[in-house]
Amino acid sequence: MKKLVTGTLLAALALAGCGAEESGSGGSGGEESSTLKVGASNVPHAEILEQAQPILEEQGIELEIETYQDYIFPNQDLESGEIDANYFQHVPYLESQIAENGYEFENAGGIHIEPIGVYSQKYKSLEELPEGATILMSSSVADHGRILSMLEAQGLITLDESVEKTTAEVSDITDNPKNLQFETDYEAAILVQMYEQGEGDAVLINSNYAIDAGLNPMEDSIALESSDSPYVNIIAVRKGDEDNENVKALVEVLKSDEIQDFILEEWGGSVVPVD
Repeated sequence: MKKLVTGTLLAALALAGCGAEESGSGGSGGEESSTLKVGASNVPHAEILEQAQPILEEQGIELEIETYQDYIFPNQDLESGEIDANYFQHVPYLESQIAENGYEFENAGGIHIEPIGVYSQKYKSLEELPEGATILMSSSVADHGRILSMLEAQGLITLDESVEKTTAEVSDITDNPKNLQFETDYEAAILVQMYEQGEGDAVLINSNYAIDAGLNPMEDSIALESSDSPYVNIIAVRKGDEDNENVKALVEVLKSDEIQDFILEEWGGSVVPVD
């Protein structure tokens, strides 16, 4: 954005700056505000947050929701202070982003699991996948271990026993009876489109993208990750903000019976709340 440096505009910017400092979560010091701005994926995260808004409002907290279509900008905006927290990622992804980018983030609380699913326009079960079937999956390395562990649990592959499951990569496959071919260079957000176009023999899609596109993971997938998955979606904040009163209130509300019941009723097992 171009900034015209005039006396009037500088004054306005100064006032706007003061207002921005007062509207944050208060993690960097000073008096805490009653406004909390959270970045989230459209589905199910933003919809869950919308259910929490009136509850938090009763506690004097205004919850602002900023929606995102990707997995990169929510963490960049959290680091820059554009938002106070985000709600879109699971723990292994957060840890990988911290390692890659040096983010000083903390997990303020786990809220739900979105079982990842296998989808196919050509086959009705994993057993039907032919020799040399092409499997399309996210380019996010943090998801590879999750996907491969799921396929191992389904008996399609075997992973190196010496490798931690959450960090496994395609190169860690030691046994691949059907000689499955893995293509791992797709952005997670376009995998639904690849599935709808009939690309590949099977496509691994995160439930948030599947649901947002009108798919029902329980009915439309040919295999679904177990609900005891360790890939819990969390509220992430800048280091020090995990003890902020507004953040703690948000996590408490999201873990309440009212919100957990909403999650179960709204998505029928495609999204699973955690204790």
